This record gives sequence, C-alpha cells and structure tokens, in this order.
Amino acid sequence: MRITCERTRWWLPWAVVLAALTAWGGWPGAAVAADADGRVWPLAGRPSVVRGWEPPAGPYGPGHREADLAAAPGTEVLAAAGGRVSFAGTVAGRGVLSVELAGTGDPPLRTTYEPVRPLVAKGDEVAVGQTVAVLEAGPSHCAAGCLHWGLRRGDAYLDPLSLLPPSLLRHGPSRLLPVFGVPLPDAGVVSGAGVSAGHEPAGSACWWCSGCRGGGVSPGWRRPGRRRGSSRRRCRR
Repeated sequence: MRITCERTRWWLPWAVVLAALTAWGGWPGAAVAADADGRVWPLAGRPSVVRGWEPPAGPYGPGHREADLAAAPGTEVLAAAGGRVSFAGTVAGRGVLSVELAGTGDPPLRTTYEPVRPLVAKGDEVAVGQTVAVLEAGPSHCAAGCLHWGLRRGDAYLDPLSLLPPSLLRHGPSRLLPVFGVPLPDAGVVSGAGVSAGHEPAGSACWWCSGCRGGGVSPGWRRPGRRRGSSRRRCRR
C-alpha cells in the first residue's frame, strides 16, 4: 500500500510526542516510579528547584542547607528513598519529617522534609516513592510555597540532589527531530519549513515526508495554506 506524505504528515507529530513522553517518564501528573537506584524526587514529576544547596563556609556561617522545590500547600510529599522514620513532629513551629536511609554508613544518611504534615510516625518503615507527608503553608522564604528538602549525615548538611541518579536530573528528553524555533547543533534556528537557512536537517533531504515512496512528494500534495499552482517544495531524490 502506498504511503503518502499527507498521511505521514498527520501521524508523524503524534509519534514524536509519544516518544518524548516515554523518554520523559510518562504523561504529566503520572505517578513517579522509583529509578533503578531506588531514588525518586520527593514531589511527583520533575519539580522546579527554586534554590539549590549552598554550603556555608563554617558551621555557623551563612548558606542554604537544603534544596527548595516549588510546590503548593497540600501537595503530597514522597519518600525520596526508603528507610525508617527517625522524627515526625514540629520544630520551631514547622512540621518536620526525617527518614534514616538503611545501609548508608554510620552515622546514616538522613533525609528531611519541611514544612509538612507527616502521615507516618517515628519508627515506621517507608518505601521509596511512598506518600509520607502533605506540604503545609508554614513560614517559608518561598513566595509561592515550596518544600525544603534536606540531606544530612550526623550534623553535616549535604546536597540532597546528590541522592538522585543522573537519569532523574536530566532537563528533558532528547529531541528526535528538529523542533521549530530551536537551534540545531550546527546551524541556526529552524524555520517553519523545518529547514535552517542554507542547509537542511542532517540525514534527510526532506524530513517531514520521510515516509514517502522513493523520498518524493505524492501527486496532488500541497502544503496547507498554499493555493494550487503556487510553488511548493519537493524532496530531493
């Protein structure tokens, strides 16, 4: 059966979207599955880091000892890694949850979450990705609300993002095809025709009709918005 550019033009964008969603980890809002290393973000999806970990120069020096992840009050908080709850209560008027991670040395690593309303109690065993608390409004220096996520070993504060494997720290999926308005690695901005000035995307003389028989455009095909008889681009054979 002959496959025309017209057909290809309709299903190709959907194929790209599905592939991108698969690489990203699923549809927006989908539950986050644990990575192969047994770690997840403490919020569903990939939260925005409002402010990262900034270690102080000394024990009492200025710095930012946690990572702030953007989230609204009422958001479910997940256990970034499995372990045993070492504290679930209030500190200085803020709800705090702390989880010790098994097999991480002596003293063990400990993740902290605040300001939260804990859904677990001290001594409970929690699994990675389990909902362990609900984010509260509480006092915070984040204008729109955020989760203060910390990592400690004894009295030392560490970067909580170091818990996550590289696969969870990527900024997005790899682009499978040129994207309109996004620069190509070796060229300028891709135009609405999918071609940068002076050259075409590598690997195809005409990527939007890659399913055409013989690489050409099927008879009678025309780009939307073009009148019959006007010039139209054909794939090079």
